[in-house]
Amino acid sequence: MNSLLPDDIAELAQRVVDENREAGRKIVLAESCTGGLVASALTEIAGSSAVLDRGFVTYSNEAKQESLGVPLDIIEAFGAVSVACAFAMAQGALERSGADVAVAISGIAGPGGGTDLKPVGTVVFAKAERGKDEPIADERLFEEADRAGVRRQATLCALELLLP
Repeated sequence: MNSLLPDDIAELAQRVVDENREAGRKIVLAESCTGGLVASALTEIAGSSAVLDRGFVTYSNEAKQESLGVPLDIIEAFGAVSVACAFAMAQGALERSGADVAVAISGIAGPGGGTDLKPVGTVVFAKAERGKDEPIADERLFEEADRAGVRRQATLCALELLLP
Protein backbone atom coordinates (compact mmCIF):
# COMPACT_ATOMS: atom_id res chain seq x y z
CA MET A 1 0.00 0.00 0.00
CA ASN A 2 1.51 3.34 -1.03
CA SER A 3 0.65 5.44 2.01
CA LEU A 4 2.18 7.72 4.61
CA LEU A 5 0.30 5.70 7.23
CA PRO A 6 1.44 2.62 9.12
CA ASP A 7 0.14 -0.50 7.37
CA ASP A 8 -2.39 -1.44 10.08
CA ILE A 9 -4.00 2.01 10.03
CA ALA A 10 -3.94 2.23 6.22
CA GLU A 11 -5.55 -1.19 5.82
CA LEU A 12 -8.28 -0.43 8.36
CA ALA A 13 -8.94 3.01 6.83
CA GLN A 14 -9.33 1.35 3.42
CA ARG A 15 -11.88 -1.08 4.88
CA VAL A 16 -13.78 1.79 6.51
CA VAL A 17 -13.97 3.68 3.21
CA ASP A 18 -14.89 0.60 1.17
CA GLU A 19 -17.52 -0.76 3.56
CA ASN A 20 -19.16 2.59 4.23
CA ARG A 21 -19.23 3.37 0.50
CA GLU A 22 -20.96 0.02 -0.10
CA ALA A 23 -23.43 0.77 2.71
CA GLY A 24 -24.06 4.29 1.37
CA ARG A 25 -23.05 5.83 4.71
CA LYS A 26 -21.44 9.22 5.33
CA ILE A 27 -19.10 9.77 8.29
CA VAL A 28 -18.42 12.75 10.55
CA LEU A 29 -15.66 12.85 13.15
CA ALA A 30 -15.29 14.78 16.40
CA GLU A 31 -11.65 14.43 17.45
CA SER A 32 -9.86 15.77 20.48
CA CYS A 33 -6.73 13.84 21.57
CA THR A 34 -6.23 12.40 18.07
CA GLY A 35 -6.07 15.91 16.62
CA GLY A 36 -7.40 14.91 13.21
CA LEU A 37 -5.48 11.64 12.80
CA VAL A 38 -8.64 9.66 12.04
CA ALA A 39 -9.71 12.13 9.34
CA SER A 40 -6.16 12.11 7.99
CA ALA A 41 -6.17 8.31 7.79
CA LEU A 42 -9.44 8.33 5.88
CA THR A 43 -8.41 11.10 3.48
CA GLU A 44 -5.25 9.17 2.65
CA ILE A 45 -7.58 6.73 0.85
CA ALA A 46 -8.57 7.56 -2.73
CA GLY A 47 -12.32 7.91 -2.98
CA SER A 48 -12.80 8.84 0.67
CA SER A 49 -14.81 11.90 -0.36
CA ALA A 50 -17.70 9.53 -1.05
CA VAL A 51 -17.71 8.65 2.66
CA LEU A 52 -16.19 11.41 4.80
CA ASP A 53 -18.55 14.37 5.24
CA ARG A 54 -16.35 16.40 7.61
CA GLY A 55 -14.30 16.37 10.76
CA PHE A 56 -14.17 18.58 13.81
CA VAL A 57 -10.93 18.90 15.79
CA THR A 58 -12.10 20.28 19.11
CA TYR A 59 -9.06 20.14 21.34
CA SER A 60 -10.11 22.76 23.87
CA ASN A 61 -13.21 22.69 26.06
CA GLU A 62 -14.30 25.95 24.43
CA ALA A 63 -14.09 24.37 20.97
CA LYS A 64 -16.18 21.43 22.15
CA GLN A 65 -18.83 23.88 23.33
CA GLU A 66 -18.73 26.27 20.35
CA SER A 67 -18.30 23.80 17.48
CA LEU A 68 -20.20 20.78 18.78
CA GLY A 69 -22.61 22.25 21.32
CA VAL A 70 -21.25 20.26 24.25
CA PRO A 71 -22.97 21.76 27.32
CA LEU A 72 -20.64 23.41 29.82
CA ASP A 73 -22.38 21.57 32.67
CA ILE A 74 -21.29 18.21 31.17
CA ILE A 75 -17.67 19.33 30.99
CA GLU A 76 -17.78 20.77 34.51
CA ALA A 77 -19.50 17.73 36.03
CA PHE A 78 -17.71 14.90 34.21
CA GLY A 79 -14.71 16.43 32.41
CA ALA A 80 -13.81 16.47 28.74
CA VAL A 81 -12.55 12.89 28.98
CA SER A 82 -15.83 11.23 29.91
CA VAL A 83 -18.54 9.13 28.35
CA ALA A 84 -20.99 12.02 28.77
CA CYS A 85 -18.73 14.44 26.91
CA ALA A 86 -17.95 11.95 24.14
CA PHE A 87 -21.70 11.28 23.68
CA ALA A 88 -22.34 15.03 23.41
CA MET A 89 -19.46 15.42 20.96
CA ALA A 90 -20.75 12.63 18.72
CA GLN A 91 -24.32 13.88 18.83
CA GLY A 92 -23.23 17.45 18.17
CA ALA A 93 -21.13 16.38 15.17
CA LEU A 94 -24.04 14.38 13.78
CA GLU A 95 -26.45 17.31 14.19
CA ARG A 96 -24.01 19.70 12.47
CA SER A 97 -23.40 17.51 9.43
CA GLY A 98 -25.09 15.55 6.70
CA ALA A 99 -23.51 12.34 7.94
CA ASP A 100 -25.17 9.09 8.95
CA VAL A 101 -22.65 8.12 11.63
CA ALA A 102 -20.44 10.11 14.00
CA VAL A 103 -17.50 8.97 16.06
CA ALA A 104 -16.03 11.12 18.84
CA ILE A 105 -12.68 10.64 20.57
CA SER A 106 -11.47 12.40 23.72
CA GLY A 107 -8.55 11.38 25.88
CA ILE A 108 -5.37 12.04 27.78
CA ALA A 109 -2.44 11.28 25.49
CA GLY A 110 0.22 12.49 27.93
CA PRO A 111 2.85 12.69 29.04
CA GLY A 112 1.10 14.98 31.55
CA GLY A 113 -2.52 15.70 32.37
CA GLY A 114 -3.43 12.40 33.98
CA THR A 115 -4.96 11.89 37.41
CA ASP A 116 -5.54 8.87 39.64
CA LEU A 117 -9.09 8.59 38.28
CA LYS A 118 -8.13 9.35 34.67
CA PRO A 119 -4.52 8.36 34.09
CA VAL A 120 -2.52 9.15 30.98
CA GLY A 121 -3.68 6.78 28.26
CA THR A 122 -7.40 7.08 29.12
CA VAL A 123 -9.39 7.53 25.91
CA VAL A 124 -13.16 7.64 25.54
CA PHE A 125 -15.00 6.93 22.28
CA ALA A 126 -18.64 7.45 21.33
CA LYS A 127 -20.57 6.54 18.21
CA ALA A 128 -23.91 8.05 17.25
CA GLU A 129 -25.98 7.02 14.25
CA ARG A 130 -28.82 8.89 12.63
CA GLY A 131 -32.11 7.16 13.40
CA LYS A 132 -30.76 5.31 16.45
CA ASP A 133 -31.75 6.57 19.88
CA GLU A 134 -28.78 5.39 21.89
CA PRO A 135 -25.19 6.13 21.02
CA ILE A 136 -22.56 3.61 22.08
CA ALA A 137 -19.44 4.34 24.09
CA ASP A 138 -16.18 2.69 24.98
CA GLU A 139 -13.47 3.74 27.42
CA ARG A 140 -9.96 2.36 27.04
CA LEU A 141 -6.75 2.68 28.99
CA PHE A 142 -3.64 2.40 26.83
CA GLU A 143 -1.14 1.88 29.66
CA GLU A 144 2.04 0.93 27.86
CA ALA A 145 2.10 3.67 25.28
CA ASP A 146 3.75 7.05 24.98
CA ARG A 147 1.85 10.03 23.52
CA ALA A 148 2.28 8.84 19.93
CA GLY A 149 1.27 5.32 20.92
CA VAL A 150 -1.90 6.47 22.69
CA ARG A 151 -2.90 8.54 19.66
CA ARG A 152 -2.13 5.67 17.26
CA GLN A 153 -4.15 3.17 19.29
CA ALA A 154 -7.02 5.65 19.64
CA THR A 155 -7.01 6.13 15.85
CA LEU A 156 -7.26 2.37 15.31
CA CYS A 157 -10.14 2.05 17.80
CA ALA A 158 -12.03 4.93 16.20
CA LEU A 159 -11.61 3.41 12.75
CA GLU A 160 -12.96 0.09 14.06
CA LEU A 161 -16.04 1.90 15.38
CA LEU A 162 -16.65 3.29 11.89
CA LEU A 163 -17.09 -0.13 10.32
CA PRO A 164 -20.76 -0.77 9.50
